[in-house]
Parts: sequence; C-alpha cells; structure tokens
Amino acid sequence: MTIETLTIGDPFFQVRILKDETSFPISNKTIALNLSSDPIRVREQTLGELQSVILRDTEMKNVTHAVVIEGFADHTDDAALMARIRDVWPSAFEVRGEERLRGIQHYMSPKVWVGQFGFTIYHSASVPLNVGLHQEHAFCPVPGFREVHTQIVGFGKMQQCRQRDIDTLYLEEPMAPGATHRPMYDAEGNYPWHQFETITPSVFMAVEMLPDGATPPEL
Repeated sequence: MTIETLTIGDPFFQVRILKDETSFPISNKTIALNLSSDPIRVREQTLGELQSVILRDTEMKNVTHAVVIEGFADHTDDAALMARIRDVWPSAFEVRGEERLRGIQHYMSPKVWVGQFGFTIYHSASVPLNVGLHQEHAFCPVPGFREVHTQIVGFGKMQQCRQRDIDTLYLEEPMAPGATHRPMYDAEGNYPWHQFETITPSVFMAVEMLPDGATPPEL
C-alpha cells in the first residue's frame, strides 16, 4: 500500500498516486482517475479503467492504481488562479519546442514519471486555443503508447479528425472538471488526428502510459 505525492500541481493543486489501497477517504471535492483495469468501488458505483469522477465526503475502496487531484475546487476566482499559473509555469513551446505550439498561450507544469506513467498539468489560456492537430508521439518508438487527459478547471473539448484539418472533424467530447475523454488509440497505439480545444480558459492533466519495453524520455 503506497500513497505518493507528486509536486507537479504545486502550489495550486495536490496530486497523489494511490497503489493497492484497501480504502482511501475523501473529504473535500477530489478528482479521481482509475489507472487500473480493476474497478474502484464508491458506495454502490464502480469506476472503470481510465474513468474519472469528482468525489466528496465518501471513500474509494479496492484501489489498485489511481491518481487523485485535490484543491481544485478551493479557488474562488478561476481567472486569478490561471494568472498565477502563467507566472509560475513556462509555455509548452519553451519546454517542448514543437512548432505547432509557437505563439500559443499554452503552459505546462514539470512532467513526472512514476514507473511507466507520466503526469503533466497544462493550462490553456486563450479561446480558441488553436494548439494544432497532431497524431504522433515520437518520444515513444515502441507500439502501444496510450494517453488520456482529465479536465481540472474550466471547460474544453477533445476533437478527433480524419485528416489534419478541423473541417474533417468526426468526433468531439466535451470536457468539464472531473471528466476524462474516452481512449482514442487502437491496440497498437495508433491515434487519429486530434487536439484539445478550449471552450473557456482551462487546466487539465495529461497521463501518458508507456508500453512494456519503452523507457521514459528523461531516463
């Protein structure tokens, strides 16, 4: 049984990784994302793999592997919160250097790897964001890369397209606080053209999952 605190949300949110916990008490509003194929029980409900919810005044039971985000509902002024985030976190272009991110109001926390799982929190400041459709994840050459995003503050949408053109959109999922979009990859880790787009300025968490045989980029 382990509970590991990640610093990626500091000082704005508290992020913890839970492993093999028989029960985990929840007091204030908390986002919980199940990272295991084993269901998590919350009273009469179950939380399946890569599903997330907001919990309050309850407990999670039979937690094999999960991430929880606390403190997201403690901020009374979202605009002030995001202004503070922009003062602390660098732009995604500064960190990643991808041309599609140049000039985009998109900011990111440090990335932390815990085993084969990578965790990063992003802040998208503009509406629209125009972050650009993408398909590849070049840092993982081994087939089977997986990734999902969980909304923390604000509202957005995850978009999938047939081609690198938003006019070829065929699927769009709304993202509200506590929501995680459905996995969009196939068994080999192939992705459609996709992007996150803002409805309001937003904060969300990306969870990257490496297949066996792949090594986190920092190592």
